Amino acid sequence: MAKKIAMRKDRRWTREELILAINLYCKISFGTIHNRNPKIIRLANLINRTPNSVSYKLANIASIDPSLPRKGASHYSKLDFDVWNEFFGNSEKLVYESEQLLWKYERKTPQKTTTEEPKIGLEKESVVKTRVNQAFFRKMILASYDFKCCLTGLTLTELLVASHIIPWSKDEKNRLNPRNGLCLNALHDKAFDAGLITLSDNYRIVLSKKTKKHKTQKAEQDFIIKFENQKINLPDRFVPAREFLSYHRNNIFLG
Repeated sequence: MAKKIAMRKDRRWTREELILAINLYCKISFGTIHNRNPKIIRLANLINRTPNSVSYKLANIASIDPSLPRKGASHYSKLDFDVWNEFFGNSEKLVYESEQLLWKYERKTPQKTTTEEPKIGLEKESVVKTRVNQAFFRKMILASYDFKCCLTGLTLTELLVASHIIPWSKDEKNRLNPRNGLCLNALHDKAFDAGLITLSDNYRIVLSKKTKKHKTQKAEQDFIIKFENQKINLPDRFVPAREFLSYHRNNIFLG
């Protein structure tokens, strides 16, 4: 048995397996990359590998991630690097492909999958891809912020939103770019989308003039005004890109 496990661990990773590993890397908190994580164990079982092998591969992937302020294991392969670049160079296609691979490996009907794959016959393929990719983006952003609102620290996931800094409709290339996302609660997500608040380059809350006009109102003071100049809690990885914040200030923020 020991030899059999070693053989599984030593065999080369395929492109499909790496796509699934990157998919998982994006969906779990950075601090939970270890062989006891149930999600890592689940993927290991799906692809017939050991949890140690999968967790080590995720650490390899972390060393490729340019958004990380600190690096993981550095023994990544050329294929690791190539698949990472493919995944984030064409994320509209690869995110959807990675979710399809999950359904394939799980061997479940669409109705039973946790990702809730819709029936292609009932919806146009473009709508299906959009739904799947948006769901992935939400999981990726929430995981990056450790499932907490970056402004208030709220942890009720039902009230958390993966906010786009540059709106989905305005920049097709960066729709699924994790550095184009913030984890906010529903109220502050709405305020951000409406341009009532924005972020400075040093990640502090800036209030619009319209918002400040309501500073004498208790509700506005309690829920929005008091956060002026507060720095958001930054994620371990995928820190918001300053160029995206600049776009938001110049094109959406009410000033």
